[in-house]
Amino acid sequence: MKDILKAADLILNSKKTFALTGAGISTESGIPDFRSDTGYYSKMDPAEALSRDILLGNPKRFYSEGYVILKDLFNKEPNKGHFALAELEKIGKLKGVITQNIDNLHIKAGNKKVYEVHGESRRIHCINCGREYPFDLMVKKVNEGQIPPKCDECKGTLRPNVVMFGDMMPDAYIRAAEELESTELLIVVGSSLQVSPVNFLPNYVDKLIIINNTVTPFDSKAEVVIHRGSGDVLEAILEEVKKNL
Repeated sequence: MKDILKAADLILNSKKTFALTGAGISTESGIPDFRSDTGYYSKMDPAEALSRDILLGNPKRFYSEGYVILKDLFNKEPNKGHFALAELEKIGKLKGVITQNIDNLHIKAGNKKVYEVHGESRRIHCINCGREYPFDLMVKKVNEGQIPPKCDECKGTLRPNVVMFGDMMPDAYIRAAEELESTELLIVVGSSLQVSPVNFLPNYVDKLIIINNTVTPFDSKAEVVIHRGSGDVLEAILEEVKKNL
């Protein structure tokens, strides 16, 4: 409880606070962590299944592995951790979220400012003409046996708006880094802070709150470290913040 109170106090007194989230915030929504050996990750290596090389060079494999992971995300719903961050933004104590996740759950929960630094799985685009379509079109074309699916305009290959292993980082990463230059407090939730280049982002901020099940390289630099599941912790912090507004 002492850590909850300290975290709430830091948020209440911060002029600008952002959250940085990783896979750990979404496990309570039924989405396995990349480092998990359960579910589909027990049968495939995500670094290959969701790689640019497999997407473009071996589309049959991509649409039997990586695509299955992306399609599965549409059945998932935000959990209380996502809703707590959305509420913190709504009451003016969180400026926004930077997320490594591609599951769209921060958007679904109601966060308005979200930097999706690994892309998102709501839309797809043509690698030839750049035209965007909803992800549902990819599902339709794959169900019809069109692998890889083709653009209706130019017949170029369609791909998800997800940053694959081997892709360049998107503009959202640059904008997130610029946002943190003027941020006072960063709440890290469900991230091991081991994936580059996102693990460099906490260096921009003076004060850190870390909520993660396991130790991170930044634990020793944080004002508050809580090694527990994020849903209950964020909900408790939100209650304390609202109580003392």
